Amino acid sequence: MKIVKTLNVPAEFFYQQVINSVLFDIRKSTGETVKEHQLTNYSYVKEFSKNSRAKISIEAAQKNELYRFNTSTVRNDFTVSYAIKALSDKQCEVTYTEEMISHGVLQKANDMMFGMFLAPFKKKQLIKMLASMEAAY
Repeated sequence: MKIVKTLNVPAEFFYQQVINSVLFDIRKSTGETVKEHQLTNYSYVKEFSKNSRAKISIEAAQKNELYRFNTSTVRNDFTVSYAIKALSDKQCEVTYTEEMISHGVLQKANDMMFGMFLAPFKKKQLIKMLASMEAAY
């Protein structure tokens, strides 16, 4: 999935909103306080429920330009990327990409079927999240 959206916020503001959320998630999941400059190549385990957890690996955190991470579970690997391009002092373009690799034939078939039905909802939810970040400015 790929979404490109122009937001009426500075690139710095958008990037910082993403990073603040990441730092909060790390603190909540691990109890560790990590600094922004330590994020690239940082990994941690996040527990979603008693039987569900994932390893999250931050691949890139380039200030005001890019944030990319990988979420790895026993069933799938997800790679999510926010590429940020400053258009002016008050506007930026955000390119959100999400890729999923499923493990096993049955899981691939299952994910493909559910993906067709869930993709529009995920897209709508992401656009709503971007709009709320814009409104927070």
